[in-house]
Amino acid sequence: MKVSNVTVRRRLFTILIFAIVAFIGLSIRLSYVQLVQGAELSEKAENSWRRDIPYVANRGEIWDRTGVRLAYNVSTPTVWAIPVQVKEKEKTAQTLAPLLNMTVEEVLAKVSKVERIIQLGPGGRKMTSEQATSIRELNIPGIVVAEDNKRYYPYDGLAAHILGFTGIDNQGLTGMELTYNDRLTGTQGMVSYLSDAAGRQMPNSSDTYVKPREGLTLQLTIDQQIQTVMERELDQAMTGLNANAVMAIAMDPNTGEILAMASRPGYSPTNYQEVDPTVYNRNLPIWMTYEPGSTFKIITLAAALEEKKVNLQTDSFYDGGAVEIGGARLRCWKKGGHGSQSFLQVVENSCNPGFVELGNRLGKDTLFEYIRNFGFGKKTGIDIGGEGNGILFKLSQVGPVELATTAFGQGVSVTPIQQIAAVSAAVNGGTLYKPYVAKAWINRDTGETVQANEPTVVRQVISEETSKQVREALESVVAKGTGRNAFIDGYRVGGKTGTAQKVIDGRYSTSEHIVSFVGVAPADNPQIVIYVAVDNPEGIQFGGVVAAPIVRNIMEDALQILEVPKRTNQIDRLYKYGETPIVEVPSLIGKTVSEIYEDLNMNFMLTSSGTGKVVIKQAPAAGERVERGVTIRIYLGDEGDLSVEDIHNH
Repeated sequence: MKVSNVTVRRRLFTILIFAIVAFIGLSIRLSYVQLVQGAELSEKAENSWRRDIPYVANRGEIWDRTGVRLAYNVSTPTVWAIPVQVKEKEKTAQTLAPLLNMTVEEVLAKVSKVERIIQLGPGGRKMTSEQATSIRELNIPGIVVAEDNKRYYPYDGLAAHILGFTGIDNQGLTGMELTYNDRLTGTQGMVSYLSDAAGRQMPNSSDTYVKPREGLTLQLTIDQQIQTVMERELDQAMTGLNANAVMAIAMDPNTGEILAMASRPGYSPTNYQEVDPTVYNRNLPIWMTYEPGSTFKIITLAAALEEKKVNLQTDSFYDGGAVEIGGARLRCWKKGGHGSQSFLQVVENSCNPGFVELGNRLGKDTLFEYIRNFGFGKKTGIDIGGEGNGILFKLSQVGPVELATTAFGQGVSVTPIQQIAAVSAAVNGGTLYKPYVAKAWINRDTGETVQANEPTVVRQVISEETSKQVREALESVVAKGTGRNAFIDGYRVGGKTGTAQKVIDGRYSTSEHIVSFVGVAPADNPQIVIYVAVDNPEGIQFGGVVAAPIVRNIMEDALQILEVPKRTNQIDRLYKYGETPIVEVPSLIGKTVSEIYEDLNMNFMLTSSGTGKVVIKQAPAAGERVERGVTIRIYLGDEGDLSVEDIHNH
């Protein structure tokens, strides 16, 4: 059939219209893809070509208050494989396996996976520099050694419960590492390159390096030297006393800063897998709750003084050894009691019946109001996880017996951190501070302090005048009372002993105690408060015998570290039978041997060297205060050997 020209033209016109419409539609679509979706599609395409080799960021360091590094990072490279670039997979696996301490099968399985990039773990993670160098030198296609790091604690177990530790991925797991993990963790970097479908780097493309950003450095309130002293004493206590546990805290009473905190048993953050998890998960100074015993009497004393319920010098009390309260017989620790005494002596002697009387004078409402105002019964808010609450009687449950036992530290449950915060408030002028450990955050790249934490006042609990009376009473306890084993010649030390029966299966144990001591120095201007508690020591279980010497040893070194000058106006210590008094070394320079015996006065032994007629040197030096009976070493020479100053003094 013959088609007319008109029909042909119509058909051509229709085709043309369809072609124009299709062209316009295609142009619109291409324009949309190019102009609207272009960036997104290009990014997707580039992402499908891109290979990223991660570079782990340095975790922020942790310093003590003086800048001593307590935790930092060491380089530990990690091996990565780009499977499509590994041509001789079996040979590669055989070569790398011994260097990675992995089997050939393990490595082969890794490099044979259909993945862009894969880590050759576990053996290729956090290697030594020697291992990394050996692998780099092999120059195996598809095998890349990237920078990585791991946490290093230069003092091993020092401050372990404060610092905590990190996991295999440098994430904080306990302690400050966990509490401030977000700030310590930096931003990961990487090296990126473009590859084709076969995994080969695209020609004319270059690597892109994104520098990792280090985390912020955390500066603590902890003093590394005081922490070292404290842990030395705790180690000796655990060995010598065969105790279940021992814990200690040192605090600046004027700010709430924790200067040191430790407990035993301890552990090494590097080898935390080797100890029972309860050891590193329980920071005893903030976690453990127990009945405090007589250290709690400081709170009762402060409340009674503030409420003017007692005058320590003029009010008297007779202790017959026990007191009947609500049908219960509450005994003094001293059999037969202390007899007639002033209330200052009640404090010195830690007399339970005397504090029962103070509790009765205050009444339950007032006493428990002060107890809560001093921070007991709730967390202090210290910036370390795992803090305990402690337990107080509900006021509706407090009868005569509960009031009496609370007044001398039994029946209530507290934590060590609550104890030291409360005692600090009692002696610093009456201000309760929130304890804290994080002092400042520092950007190490710029040296800038990003944030500095300031002391936080919780409340004013007692007046300055009352606090002064508390300090004087505590100094008298150390000089004349149950705390004499904490006495340090030349420093005004105050303190209070504590001995509390442990509660086991709901009943008071007759054989197990927690003994404690809290020390304050200088007593006239407190710069440090130290609390030590020992759980069930072997042998004698009294705070003044067991815990007070530990506090004394820590305190003596800590005061020197803090450069606190000695005092000359301290209360003289009362020496009892069997105790060795402190005496002053006389000046022997320039005297003959026959003359010096008059000065020794049976207080010293003597040893000499040299052949002259007069003493030209001596040790210890004149004026030093030492225990009676020590040996003075003298050096004999001629008068011509004496200095002008020695002759003048003589």
